[in-house]
Amino acid sequence: MASAAPAPGEEPILAELAAAGCQTRSLADLRHSGVRYRKVVPVLVDWLPRTTDRRVREEIVRALTVPWAKPAATRPMIEEFRRVDPSGDPTGTGLRWTIGNALDVLADDSVFEELVGLAQDRRYGKARQMIVLGLGKSKRPEAVEVLLGLVDDRDVDAHAVKALGRLKARDARAALERKLDDDRAWVRGEARKALARLPH
Repeated sequence: MASAAPAPGEEPILAELAAAGCQTRSLADLRHSGVRYRKVVPVLVDWLPRTTDRRVREEIVRALTVPWAKPAATRPMIEEFRRVDPSGDPTGTGLRWTIGNALDVLADDSVFEELVGLAQDRRYGKARQMIVLGLGKSKRPEAVEVLLGLVDDRDVDAHAVKALGRLKARDARAALERKLDDDRAWVRGEARKALARLPH
């Protein structure tokens, strides 16, 4: 794979990474390196709120979307999700969605309440999708009820359906059967797959 040039504004971050013993040409190269760069996670976390350039922030988020960045990156990523300026992301499918995707990797039940708060806040639109999907990994019994409350939210309903399938939530059968009549084929497909996973 060809080496990626650093985004403008990455240089001071790359210098700190190098000082911490991690030489890389760019943040994109770092995440594609195949190396578990656990020792420089604190450097990346420290830079996340300090960087104003949207492209650099997204590169930091992607570099932290790895299992070995938790728990250090989990709560900072929740704060970053809240902090994104919606004027630069009107559809909710840009930087905030990317952060939500990171939370699907980083989050666990230690931040369950915070995740539920984000998942239920409709102001965040489609950016919540991967957070909602991540609730399908929860061991908390309340997760099923939370997801059932999102099954009719068109911004995240397919992800709620898929999460309920992951949880094999017997109580979700009626809600999932309703989604078989959804006007979107991909939502109907997720409902069929989720129903197939439920215990009989």
